[in-house]
Amino acid sequence: MRRNLAARIGVWSAHHRKTAIIGWLLFVILATAVGGVSGMVEMSESEQGTGDSARAQKILDDAGLGRPAGELVLVSSAAAGGWQDAARELAAAIEKTGEAQKIEPPLAAKNGRDALIRFEIKGDAKTAADRVQPVLDAVRTTAKAQQGVEVHQFGKASSEKWLGDLLSEDFKQAEFTAVPLALGILLVAFGAIVAALLPVGLALTACLAAFGLLSLASHQLHLFQSTYSVMFLMGLAVGVDYCLFYLRRERDERAAGRDAETALRIAAATSGRAVLVSGVTVMLAMAGMFLSGLMLFKGFALATILVVFIAMLGSMTVLPAMMAGLGDRIDAGRIPPVRAPAPLERLAPRPLLRRGKKGAHESGAVAGAVLRPVLAKPKLFAFAAVAVLLALAAPAVGMKTEQLGMEKQFGSDAALSVAYKKITEAFPGGPEPARVVVKADSIDSAPMRGALAKFDKNTVTVHRAQNIAEIEVVLAGNGTDTRSKDALSDLRDKTVPAAFDGTGAQVYVGGELAASVDFNDQLKRGIVPVFAFITAVTFLLMLLCFRSYVIAVTSILLNLLSVGAAYGVMVGVFQHGWGASALGTEAVGAIESWMPLFVLVVLFGLSMDYHVFVVSRIREARDRGTDTRTAIREGIRRTAGAVTGAAVIMVAVFAVFGTLSMQDMQQMGVGLAVAVLLDATIVRMVLLPSVMALLGERNWRTPRGLRWLPSLDHADPPTAAPPVPARHASPVPSHR
Repeated sequence: MRRNLAARIGVWSAHHRKTAIIGWLLFVILATAVGGVSGMVEMSESEQGTGDSARAQKILDDAGLGRPAGELVLVSSAAAGGWQDAARELAAAIEKTGEAQKIEPPLAAKNGRDALIRFEIKGDAKTAADRVQPVLDAVRTTAKAQQGVEVHQFGKASSEKWLGDLLSEDFKQAEFTAVPLALGILLVAFGAIVAALLPVGLALTACLAAFGLLSLASHQLHLFQSTYSVMFLMGLAVGVDYCLFYLRRERDERAAGRDAETALRIAAATSGRAVLVSGVTVMLAMAGMFLSGLMLFKGFALATILVVFIAMLGSMTVLPAMMAGLGDRIDAGRIPPVRAPAPLERLAPRPLLRRGKKGAHESGAVAGAVLRPVLAKPKLFAFAAVAVLLALAAPAVGMKTEQLGMEKQFGSDAALSVAYKKITEAFPGGPEPARVVVKADSIDSAPMRGALAKFDKNTVTVHRAQNIAEIEVVLAGNGTDTRSKDALSDLRDKTVPAAFDGTGAQVYVGGELAASVDFNDQLKRGIVPVFAFITAVTFLLMLLCFRSYVIAVTSILLNLLSVGAAYGVMVGVFQHGWGASALGTEAVGAIESWMPLFVLVVLFGLSMDYHVFVVSRIREARDRGTDTRTAIREGIRRTAGAVTGAAVIMVAVFAVFGTLSMQDMQQMGVGLAVAVLLDATIVRMVLLPSVMALLGERNWRTPRGLRWLPSLDHADPPTAAPPVPARHASPVPSHR
């Protein structure tokens, strides 16, 4: 029988394990070193946006007309005028740092109890966050020495510095929480220290290598600040899962009495193949984000594709090499079983994936108990499962998306939010105006002077050396409501075209509201091609893998139900506040604008982990001649332990991100955790078997017009194989 690609790679790695292991380590070290030397390049302000607002910002950036990083320091006292001495000392301390310029005299508020010190950070605004620390220290030290005053600082440099530190702290928290959590779960699953360390070690080295390569790639495709967090989230979850599937199959074959080399070869040909198909599916699904038209998603796509590819490569090469080298020592460091009183003995935790027939069958006992009624009454359970998922998805109908502002993003109690709120309360102002950016061949030409004269009631700044003009136009409304959006539309569609018609100038309308409108509009346009792409990719890969359009269509429909349920939970928690306090978060009345598209793509990819693994085992049983219902029962019972372990790890890792500081990370973590939990329980344990049972033999029919598709064998390969030259792996006694 011809070996598939995964089997050939796995067998080669087992025969050349030193080459595979040393090659992997050298690759990780080299990639990490190159990334560390090159550093990461972040997106500019214009690259974060899209449309006319991004074009307006790019004109200013290219001309070197970016505004300096402005800073505000609010000094408040209980009595009117009680802030004066403190304000003078603060201004002097700020000037003494040498990093500030244009320090203005304190501006008193109408109530007499507040004063505002305004200044700028010297140098390029893009790097101001790197130089603001002395100013922050000076303000903090001076404020502590004052009595009876309250001091708050806010500005471009200080907020970027605060955000960068927050992301760094959050990433460390995620890393130092998720990794031990995953390791603990694997210890419970395998009952052995070495077996638990292997998947975590491979996932972490895959993440390290991906970090390095992504840093290098960022010089061509600039990245958003949180891209590394997204990569780590995906890399840890996927890397551990792929190893778990591989190890589980090897243990199943050993439990069936096969020797070490045969068990490893069968694992490579079956679970290795499932990892290959799953990895390719995930990567192609992630590639759909390139069609969004937004650099943010292009960075996410590149990051996730890199880390999934490296994790998949490691699972198919260095993992079988390590398994062949370790042999039975992979079970070293066994954790002794928990001794419980006789009445509670059945409740004591047992390893889910341990070797031996008893261990193999125990992991499927719960699955068997669930499957019995499901397969007996598939119509009832299919209807019930669909009803539950649709009920969870119902709140998504009223989903509201927006680019979350500072207070919503960081929480009302965050230091940055408190400072911003205090300053705006003491010195209220209107919403940020729209900014019209004009670039002409000659800004002083008669047609251009005439066009600019039509905005004489607005603030017009002319940069003659660059032939650029900036016009600030105050919009009606509060800056985000319908009145403001209507005013922006009138400005773009009527006022600006009428004023500059025939001048030949480039004219774009930017500003905070314009950027938000352009971003959301591009998301709405981008989600259609992205959805079409990932749907087509999923369909074609499932069709090629199983030669069944029924399974391909079923895969898509099950994915959509999982995504819809995740959307509904996200809306319920973060938009309406249902159970938000219990999760340690707060309702913000909306979902982050980029979140629905990102969750859609990620879940379509990740759900293939379970789907390919489970359906492959069902197809194996079917190819051996069993009927469909027996194949369903066998396939799901045999994969129950691995799917449970993988799901628990994914849910745990995603849930860690749900505890981070930023609202978008919380939404992402909760949404993905809920979706994976539903996917591994209701979908894989109830809906999938009930639907496949109802479809019966129609699951496996290949239309006459598609019989040319290659037949990818799912049955077990023959037991005979050339020996693997392993010092500790052969011969290995079977565990009966």
